[in-house]
Amino acid sequence: MKAKKWVSTLSITAIVFSSVLVGCSSNDKNSSDDGEKVEITLSGWGGNPSEKKLLQQTLDDFEEKHPNIDVKLDIISDQYMDVMKTRLIGGEAADVFYLDAFEAPGLIKTGVLEPLNEYVTDEFDIEDFEKPMLEAFKKDETYYGFPKDYSTLALFYNKKMFEEAGISEPPKTWEELRQVSKQLTDGTDRFGFGVAPELARLQYIAESDGGDVVKEGKANFATEPVIDALQPIVDQHLEDKTLAEPSEVGASWGGEMFGQGKAAMVIEGNWAIPYLEDTFPELEYGTAEVPQINGKQSTMAYTVAYVMNKQSEHKEAAWELISYLTGKEGMETWTSKGFALPTRKSVAEKLGYDEDPLRSALVAGAPYATVWQDSPNLPIITNNFNNQFISAYLGERPLDEALKDAQKQANKEIKKN
Repeated sequence: MKAKKWVSTLSITAIVFSSVLVGCSSNDKNSSDDGEKVEITLSGWGGNPSEKKLLQQTLDDFEEKHPNIDVKLDIISDQYMDVMKTRLIGGEAADVFYLDAFEAPGLIKTGVLEPLNEYVTDEFDIEDFEKPMLEAFKKDETYYGFPKDYSTLALFYNKKMFEEAGISEPPKTWEELRQVSKQLTDGTDRFGFGVAPELARLQYIAESDGGDVVKEGKANFATEPVIDALQPIVDQHLEDKTLAEPSEVGASWGGEMFGQGKAAMVIEGNWAIPYLEDTFPELEYGTAEVPQINGKQSTMAYTVAYVMNKQSEHKEAAWELISYLTGKEGMETWTSKGFALPTRKSVAEKLGYDEDPLRSALVAGAPYATVWQDSPNLPIITNNFNNQFISAYLGERPLDEALKDAQKQANKEIKKN
């Protein structure tokens, strides 16, 4: 995941806080309470045509049920968070906007998000959310957003290749995965396992021996437990030669590598399912929960929330929109085609995703997933990890040396930030 440099926390806090003070007395009153029609703006990034259609349908349903609220959809197609942060500083941000969990700690810290606890009712049924996704937008006991959807990672495996190799079922442990990778590899034409050698995809593995990638806001990945946990990835690439990253076989990402038959197994998210259906419709594949490491089930999760701008002049209307989009009815519409998974357990069950042949493994991982976020310094930590881990992956230097240099540089940059 591309990391972005955050605007100075101190400067944005000061500017926004002063703006809030100036506008607070007039902004707290919501004109929709008087029965007057109001317009609120929703900012987000674009999606594929089917996703755009689903979102518009959800917003149309909302407006029909809330005739006094119009929603203006504002799509930011490039540099989304940079644009949002600039608008927040300038007091021009939307009433409601998308927020990736990766960016949440930094934005919550600035104080630009409206705390949502006082808006929540029993009817909203907060216990219905998958807990890791809900907790991603919470600090202490305060909720700053509610997750609209998510994806975990699952093991995608080629059924035909498994059958030809005499393998009856997907591996249940990492040791089994490494073993069957040998049976499934065919020189450099096909690798048993395709991997994305980056922290966003490897954090759950890195922490599987009890280590912490981030500790007290600083890089902490050059520790023995983290190095020991990641070494098998490097070894499988350099020694077994049964593992490759997409660029090594001319693919741009794991789904393409898998669809082209250049990897018999990859670990990908829900986004790969519609891609494979459209691009490789003849492919026979299955999904399974990510193999256990050290007897423990683990995976990653990626989630996005709807949050409210603290400077919004229409907070009650903004909450009506958030509560509809993350409520059971709106979420069911948005996730009905399977492009995204619902963060509400009841919606996943109603849509049958908990029993779906391809999506059930992804849903099963939700309760124990590690959400891709940590401290506000995670972008710095990720950049430095990725820059040095790849050198070890390629065999240019030992893993422990690479990660020690990366950790030193990351913490140096954090100190200056």
